[in-house]
Amino acid sequence: MPATIREDALAIRKLIREAEAVTDEAMIACARLKQAMVRARQNPEVAIDAGQRALVRLNQAENEALALSTSLLRVHDELSKVSRETMSGDEGVDTVVSPAAIAEVQPASIAA
Repeated sequence: MPATIREDALAIRKLIREAEAVTDEAMIACARLKQAMVRARQNPEVAIDAGQRALVRLNQAENEALALSTSLLRVHDELSKVSRETMSGDEGVDTVVSPAAIAEVQPASIAA
């Protein structure tokens, strides 16, 4: 196999993992933000419903980040299939993704 195909495959592998890591970091940041928001409204001087709409919006953002993560995992799975077809026999370039991890899930509707 030409070296450029292998180099392209390794570059793509690195970039898909970077993209997946970014979505993980976004989900972590959202979780930290939610935690801070809920803690802040536990202050007795803050109304119990303070920030409720913001929490609903944040929950929507978290769901979208999870959907992005799942979509990137599907991309990763498709790239692995291309790798198996194009680079059969090369060690260390294949990623096996569980079908359950990329299954379509119907999102729960949230009142805006």
